[in-house]
Amino acid sequence: MMPENKLFPPEGLRPPSDYSLSALKASAESGNILEAVACRCSADHTLFFSLGSTEGRMPRAEAVAPWISGASRDISVLSRVGKPTCFTVKHLSSDAKGAPVALLSRRAAQEQAMDLFLEHLKPGAILTCRVIRLESFGAFLDIGCGIIAMLPIEHISVSRISHPKERFQEGQKILAVVHSIDRERRRFTMTHRELLGNWMENASRFAPGETVRGIVRSIKEYGSFIELTPNLSGLADTREGLHTGDAVSVYIKSIRPDRMKVKLQIIEKLPPLDHPDPVHYQITDGVLTHWVYSPPGCEKSVIETDFTAVSP
Repeated sequence: MMPENKLFPPEGLRPPSDYSLSALKASAESGNILEAVACRCSADHTLFFSLGSTEGRMPRAEAVAPWISGASRDISVLSRVGKPTCFTVKHLSSDAKGAPVALLSRRAAQEQAMDLFLEHLKPGAILTCRVIRLESFGAFLDIGCGIIAMLPIEHISVSRISHPKERFQEGQKILAVVHSIDRERRRFTMTHRELLGNWMENASRFAPGETVRGIVRSIKEYGSFIELTPNLSGLADTREGLHTGDAVSVYIKSIRPDRMKVKLQIIEKLPPLDHPDPVHYQITDGVLTHWVYSPPGCEKSVIETDFTAVSP
């Protein structure tokens, strides 16, 4: 199996396109989606592309679909320069010198993707995504052909973070799950934590007696919560001089599934990493229906996501 948007991957993740004249003609006839990097934007906001021996031109009206992206400002066109952009070929012609010219439409490609997403996607579907922008409240993801979805910060991981930049970088390829769909407004809300595994799957990567690296996520009067993985944290005694976000080495004293508790001892503060750790996924494809984070028989309240209960 593969992620559910394999036919309409995010811009920048599509396999290299064929720019031969026959491939461009095929796109014009069938609506096949191609992709290329926009080279420049003219004063009238036409985007230009180099498609082998053919020049591609995308007028402003074909570059922006406000009903899909919600963007109609000039910057939405200007910002395409230097970036991979999907499109279909509307028709082929020749310039005054007889050189081939292709009229391109990103809008048509996005309409294809949106129609399929609204008809076939449902909560629980796993998608390949690309991180477009990071804000304090969440991450904006390209879920296919430049269609943007929102990943709220509380859905990124079980371990709480203060900003999505602690997990992702702009341009990064990730997996995410459709949490809910507003079909009337054509909006998708995503979640991510379910793919990172439940408590037992994460705890099984560690054992009492080990010393490992962690990140301070919260400091309370009674102790500090140390993240071992994005979906697993433990509690250590508070130590002076520590701050949220600090990297530390910790000794694992005990692991208790019955109470979802990992008892830790801080050894020392470590230098920070230059970038987030690679994402480790437990699930990579298919459609989720019900996810339970808590171990069976756990005394604490159950943490779960029921995708069948979310309005499709």
